[in-house]
Amino acid sequence: MQKVRLLLRAAALMSLLCAYPVEMLAQETGTSLMQDQASADVKAILDHRCVVCHSCYDAPCQLKLTSSAGVLRGASKEAVYHTERLTDAQPTRLGIDAQTVPEWRALGFHSVVGGQNAGLLERYLELGRQNPMPDNATLPSELGLAIDRPLVCPKADEFDAFSKAHPLAGMPYGTAPLAEAEFQVLKVWARNGAELPSATTDLPDGVKAQITNWEAFLNADNLRSQLMSRYLYEHLFLARLHFQGDDPRRFFQIVRSTTPPGEEIDIVATRRPFEDPGADLFYYRLQQITETIVHKEHLVYTLGPDRMDRYRQLFLGADWTLSELPPYGDAEGGNPFSTFMQIPARSRYQFLLDDALFFVRSFIRGPVCHGETAVDVIEDRFWVSFLDPDADLSITDPSFLEEGAAFLDLPVTEANAGVLGTLQGFSHKKQIEYLEFRDARYRAAPVYQSGFDYSSIWDGDGANTNALITVFRHFDNASAMTGFHGGIPETAWVIDFPIFERIYYDLVAGYDVFGRVEHQLATRLYMDELRMESEDTFLAFMPLDVRPQMHRSWYQGVLAELHTYWHQRRVDDSFPTGVTYETDQPKKEFFLRLLERGNGLWPVTDAINRCDAGGCASGQPEEALRDLAGQVGDWVKYLPDLSILVIEQNDEEIALFTLARDKAHYNVAFLFDEKARRKPEEDVLTILPGLIGSYPNFYFHVRQDQLESFIPALKSIQSQSDHMAVVEEFGVRRTSPDFWALSDRIYDLFLEQEPTQAGILDLNRYKDPKPTDDPD
Repeated sequence: MQKVRLLLRAAALMSLLCAYPVEMLAQETGTSLMQDQASADVKAILDHRCVVCHSCYDAPCQLKLTSSAGVLRGASKEAVYHTERLTDAQPTRLGIDAQTVPEWRALGFHSVVGGQNAGLLERYLELGRQNPMPDNATLPSELGLAIDRPLVCPKADEFDAFSKAHPLAGMPYGTAPLAEAEFQVLKVWARNGAELPSATTDLPDGVKAQITNWEAFLNADNLRSQLMSRYLYEHLFLARLHFQGDDPRRFFQIVRSTTPPGEEIDIVATRRPFEDPGADLFYYRLQQITETIVHKEHLVYTLGPDRMDRYRQLFLGADWTLSELPPYGDAEGGNPFSTFMQIPARSRYQFLLDDALFFVRSFIRGPVCHGETAVDVIEDRFWVSFLDPDADLSITDPSFLEEGAAFLDLPVTEANAGVLGTLQGFSHKKQIEYLEFRDARYRAAPVYQSGFDYSSIWDGDGANTNALITVFRHFDNASAMTGFHGGIPETAWVIDFPIFERIYYDLVAGYDVFGRVEHQLATRLYMDELRMESEDTFLAFMPLDVRPQMHRSWYQGVLAELHTYWHQRRVDDSFPTGVTYETDQPKKEFFLRLLERGNGLWPVTDAINRCDAGGCASGQPEEALRDLAGQVGDWVKYLPDLSILVIEQNDEEIALFTLARDKAHYNVAFLFDEKARRKPEEDVLTILPGLIGSYPNFYFHVRQDQLESFIPALKSIQSQSDHMAVVEEFGVRRTSPDFWALSDRIYDLFLEQEPTQAGILDLNRYKDPKPTDDPD
């Protein structure tokens, strides 16, 4: 049935072209129905064939095809992600830093739309048509796939020379060609100015009323409300706001505007959300998001009457006063603890805890998460829990943050230092001072007599699944989900309020994707400190005699030991634990007890990866896949970081599973030369129902009755030639004739199963397995 639907879709496109020749499409304007249908077809093809690579800040040549504004803006020779940039770059955020085509041309963008001659879009499509990739073949070596590969980004007058030098660089890049009907529709669209349909902004009355209510709430003129709204804006500026009960595909964003509610929005453009808006008057406004939703930046946050009541309870119902508003600027934005000191710390921490998964995902789906060095600060899979507010001295003792805020500055306060050494020394020195302060305060507190126990870990107040989170790293990107998934991990984090807030301001609010190399590295180095602090807090729950050995297992090697020494990290072997352990596996016992406290909030077992006699998955395909999960073997190192397994259950239904490779390391203490710190013999596979991650590396496509041969084939891989044989039999290459159809089916099911959370997956990191590949 799915194949029938695809054929009908293609037939409809072809019939449209046959009934409405190219010349008529270029001239005819009277048939609105035909125009609407053509626009819808163009948008669907563009989203599923072009946006999969051309979206967000890492779009090649900054050509962002998620909206008409992006198409008209065009392309640039300047890369947003530039690890050797010595000066800050001019921001080029679509919809923010320029509003008109002439303004974008002044910022160095060139047109991709044709005038009298064929434009770059059409010429790239034609180049791809003239030089298609052979079916199911490996890509030629000259077609690089690395996300940091150098790009030429030719202008119109440079394209002839470019196409001669790079004849295989046509679109879609390095994949199976477009279907004939898709090619013709896009060609007609490109030839006629590449206009996209205007996004629907006509909102239902109920949504308009919600916008009115929220803008009135956020723009209340009393001082406490103004500071609360600033705090909310700085934490939600990346959010895709979704009104409870509304269309699952309609989203908004909170912006600062010079114009009041009821007027057209005029965005205040600042590099960071905590910078001075520069206007005597500005307003918080809700602006509809009209571009294509891509998963890698899709951070959904729900608004509704319950949410507003919660804000009133947390921020306006609490007993606090304010005589004047704090100033704006880098120094203030680099220390949210002093800026928002007057708002009770319990209110701020509970705000973060209420939607902890959203904020953890913001560390991942924000612009900071790009490339290997952005995420090699973390292990490939670890479990996260949170210190209960009643166990956190920064919450229970007001003097803790009053005195400790001076040690909690973030590197952004040194944004203009201009010297990496200054920034590195700053973050290192401040962190050591803070840890000394924290250690002294906890030693003087009653908790030092008894230690942290299970009640010291937030339990979600018995109803919130955000209390336990699993984070996965996929080499150069990451993902997160609630609950504890996979086998017992090597490391774990316990996050308190000062850690949580600093991670957010380091990686999200304070991160400037257009900043120079000092800023990029300072962000990464500071996150290194916060990871270690989170690990140390977890160790405080372990038995005293276990802590040193556990810590050494995380930081193996002479250089890692020097790293620990330089950071002046010493495992605290005197702070007692309040947990009484009954087994000789304290880490496992601790985690399972946290799961059991949920009373059903999370499954205690993992039905595929970590199950007992009563909690194992039964029936196909989960039962068969258990034979792959959590096992070591040479075969694991040949698998990509993130694969999607598509299992055909019958002619109409498919089941999706994610195969996440957990790479083992001697340590994650350094930015570079990760291979030297790898332990591939200890790699395992975590298998999850559905989709996780935004960047699939490969598809495996099998019928359910083929699992009996697919699973042994994987486990028998001992060489790259064995791996290639599995790819040829069960894999879907970039150049496979089924590549695009299968991608469409995966997205359609994703959208069906998670209509609010789903987004277009990014295929920039989709692998092209070769016989000569290094298995690691």
